[in-house]
Amino acid sequence: MAISTQSAKAKGRKLQQLVRDKILSLFPQLTLDDVRSTSSGASGEDVLLSPSARRLFPYSVECKAHKSFAIYKVMEQAASNCPADATPLSVIKGDRQKPLVVIDADSFFTLLEGRNNG
Repeated sequence: MAISTQSAKAKGRKLQQLVRDKILSLFPQLTLDDVRSTSSGASGEDVLLSPSARRLFPYSVECKAHKSFAIYKVMEQAASNCPADATPLSVIKGDRQKPLVVIDADSFFTLLEGRNNG
């Protein structure tokens, strides 16, 4: 059974807000005006950054919240093969596409936190 359009948009909005909140907690000098979640259906980035926020967080964020992606299978395999003292990471590449690195969001923000505090 498919979820309603309203519920699907709410899932996406919730994910965008989670990312916004993670960025704001990582960089306490930023305000809600510096890091904003866009409305669903708006073109462009899902999390808008002010110039000062972009200097601290030089990433463009696209959020997708769906029931499942095939990448979760790849990450499950990476996690099952991962030693206790390491972080699972996957490198994926589509035909005629650039390779992508996938890590879970908590690991990503922990990585940035170390960079921010170092």
